[in-house]
This record gives sequence, structure tokens and C-alpha cells, in this order.
Amino acid sequence: MPQLTDEAVTDDGDGGGGGGDGGGGAPGTWMTPQEYGASRAALWTGAVVLITDTEGRVLVQSVDYRTDQLLPGGAVDAGEAPAAAAAREVREELGVDGSYPHALAVDWIPADIPGFPPEMRFPGEILYVYDGGTWTADRIDAIRLPAQEITGIHFAEPADLPALMDPGDARRALSALRARINGGGPVLLEDGRPTVPTALDRLGVPGARRTRLHGTWHCGPVPAELPVREPSAWLFAPDGRVLLLVSRTTGAVHLPPPAAGSAPLGYRCTGDAAHPRTVARLTGPPPAADPQYVHLLATPEQVRELADWGPAGHAELAAVRTARTRLGLPSPPRTPLTELPDDSPHR
Repeated sequence: MPQLTDEAVTDDGDGGGGGGDGGGGAPGTWMTPQEYGASRAALWTGAVVLITDTEGRVLVQSVDYRTDQLLPGGAVDAGEAPAAAAAREVREELGVDGSYPHALAVDWIPADIPGFPPEMRFPGEILYVYDGGTWTADRIDAIRLPAQEITGIHFAEPADLPALMDPGDARRALSALRARINGGGPVLLEDGRPTVPTALDRLGVPGARRTRLHGTWHCGPVPAELPVREPSAWLFAPDGRVLLLVSRTTGAVHLPPPAAGSAPLGYRCTGDAAHPRTVARLTGPPPAADPQYVHLLATPEQVRELADWGPAGHAELAAVRTARTRLGLPSPPRTPLTELPDDSPHR
């Protein structure tokens, strides 16, 4: 940081403002307050809020001044704190009061980003993304749109955001969603891209549209009269996390196939078929290793948030937690998903 001096200081050191060499200070290191203020970068400040529904879809809104869709939010007023701006914007745009103190991301948007008319003289922006949480049906029903500006809202699949939003806005929203799932705290972005990418960022998860697997959850083995489709397993590492497979090409996520010695946990019934789940300990390399998949360790809650399982997903998650307790395994804290080497045991 440059050293500041009073405007009365002269080059020959009068006024006591000289440097350590007894002279008038090193050329180029002294600034008046006016010079220093003029040298600082001037940026806009904005705040948006990431809101999801109980199925993990992201709230986006249509506006009357753009063709693409946006997260709720807008400009931070002069003297206004970003979190206060986020709450104000949601109240003005959706008619819902709330407080959003937890940031998911802080994004630096460069001045040369396309989309701003030259006469606006866009200087760049620091944009905060706050966690709006998961809204239930009652809270969503309370939304009241203003008479102008916001023309509609809907909840979009995360994988659909790049098609609905400006590219930078979509990158920012997905980075913030990954930060929420990872639980590692707010992330720093540059034009929507994390400065320190996590495994979810590197793999582009969520990337593929999630496979919808709703239906009803039943504990225990599959009845003999029901056909079985796509069996999978909850495989527990010693720290209480479970194995998750991610396609290298699409970013689609899957539970792994059943391992030898797996015990029945339950099944999802959809139509006239059952999708069974089993449970087992994971003590070595992943079973049936497939080079097209990356192997991650995640908490069961993180797996649930990356899946479209509907209300039955909550019942299945409860069964998984019970199984973990019966196996004598700990309840793991939420930490960023960990990528596993393909050829090493998981300790």
C-alpha cells in the first residue's frame, strides 16, 4: 500500500513528511489522500440469493428487461450492507420477508464482460451470492410478484441453468450450489469460476439432468412378485461417508452396484418395479471399478442433494442413517466431497 502524506508536504521534506532517508520520500511511493482515492478500483456491488425447493431445483425469475433468467437479487444501494440488499431484493421481487446472512460465494466480474452497453461504462462488479435455503410449498405459495419487472418464476433443474441464464450467471449459480452441497464455506469466484475448484467443480456436478426416481420407499427385501431394476448400494467408508460414482463424460451421479455381502436396506417402488438398495462396509477399492466413473466419498445427505428422489428420498435417508448406526460408524460432518484414487484402499 502506498504511504499517504499531507498535501502540505514538499519534495524537500518540509512539514516532517520525509522518508527514512531524511529527504522528501522515495519518488513514486507517496500519495496525497486525493491521489490515493483516485487510484483505487471503483466497482459496482450486487447481491443475489440462491433458493431451492425440496426437490433441489433452483428458483429463477423472468424479467421484463432481459431474455435470460436470473436469480433473485440486484444492486447494493449506497451505504447498504450486501446481506441487507439481498433481503430487500427478495422482499421487493418475491414479496417474501427473510434474512440471508450466510454467503455461498463472492464473485469478481470483470469490466470487459459482454452484455453491457458502452454508455453504461460498466466498471466491473463484486457480486455476493447468499444462501436462501430450501423453501417448502407454503413459503413458495406466499410469493407475490410485483406489478412490473418480474414477470414470472419457476424452479429449474440445476443442469438446465446454462440454457436458461447468461453464461456467467449460470456459472455463478452452479458454483454457489456446489459450495452449498460441499459445506466448506463461501467460495471465491472470478467471472463465476472458482479460484480453488473442488471435485464437484472439476467434474461439473451437477451437470447432467438428474434421473427422476420418485415412487415410495419400503424397508426390507424386495417382494418376490416385483421385478427388480437397477439395484444399487450404500457402501460405507470407515468415516461414515459413502461411495458415489460420477460419470467422467456427463457428470451424472450414481450409487455403486451392490458389493459382495451386502445386506438389504429397502427398495424404491415405481410403477410395477422395485429399485433395491443394499448396504455394506467399504473396506477396499470400489467394486467393479469402471474407468468411465470417478469415485467420490460423500455424506448420505450430500448424495441426497445430488439426486432427484422426491419425498421418498427423505425416508430412504432415514433408513441409511439407521443402517450406519447399526454398523457402528460415525455420523460424518459435511465436508467437500473427496475424490478417491482408483487403485487405493479407502481408510
